[in-house]
Amino acid sequence: MTAFSVLDLVPVREGGTLTEAFAATTDLARAAEAAGCKRFWVAEHHAMDGIAGGATSVVLAHIGNATRCIRIGSGGIMLPNHTPFQIAEQFGTLDALFPGRIDLGLGRAPGAGPELQQALRKNLHQASEYFPQDVVELRALLTGDYDLPITATPGLGAKIELWMLGSSLFGAQLAAKLGLPYAFAAHFAPDHLDAALAVYRRDFQPSDALERPHVMVAMNVFAAETEAQARLIASSQQQSFVRLRSGNPGKLPAPVADYTDTLPASAQAMLAHLGQAAAVGTPTQVREGIAAFIQRTGADEIMLCGATFEPEARVRSLELTMKACENALAA
Repeated sequence: MTAFSVLDLVPVREGGTLTEAFAATTDLARAAEAAGCKRFWVAEHHAMDGIAGGATSVVLAHIGNATRCIRIGSGGIMLPNHTPFQIAEQFGTLDALFPGRIDLGLGRAPGAGPELQQALRKNLHQASEYFPQDVVELRALLTGDYDLPITATPGLGAKIELWMLGSSLFGAQLAAKLGLPYAFAAHFAPDHLDAALAVYRRDFQPSDALERPHVMVAMNVFAAETEAQARLIASSQQQSFVRLRSGNPGKLPAPVADYTDTLPASAQAMLAHLGQAAAVGTPTQVREGIAAFIQRTGADEIMLCGATFEPEARVRSLELTMKACENALAA
């Protein structure tokens, strides 16, 4: 049976506050746990008015206290922004607080301009070149696979599930070489999806952590009682995508009816391209869309994405999706 999980960016909506954003994320995590989701992940972004998950490990600690058993983790930590030692300490702490529940998804993209590089006191593009070595070092800090001149405490011995994230062949190749589970970010970058999964499965080398390839694919999912309602709640994220690609990101905007009809052809084409990794509509339509996506990718897990302006709409979308897919999608 295919497993389902949730990715959240801690979106800050127009007219909303950070406190409200964190409360909405907490409510969503509780709803994901109640609905039977396997994981709840938070993504690291910085210096963006509409995304509040920058202090990812802190957010995860709060979510861990608000939930009981769902796995919690990063989707992902952008390792070039940090040192492996810092992340070993942070996630080692999370593992000690919430044993057996911590995932550590790692990404390579620095995602930063010169201002953030200066703020972090790092050359992020240079740091990204050392990403493979940093992943190996981080794993060694957690497992003790080989001797290092320093011990991470907390960190060493932590039972953390390490994941490789990606949207290109690079992440797939590294995940295969290191024998790690692989999560593909098709929800915003579907171009290399099929090729990356093929490379990962072809080149996978078993490790102590994983005997065979394990794939999770992220997709945008918006479910509502009617197709019109689903398309309406999806329009907030569509607006965010268009603004981001236009160089004008901001807080999550209110939904707009028939939003795509107002766009120029180029923006419509961009959203249509992203739509290959999306399911929007009634519970039946969403179930059929997810089933087709699983058939295409052979995914072991699906990561459900998709911010809504009203937090209650995302909780309802998740509940409808999980109910529709229950016992209906055999892997």
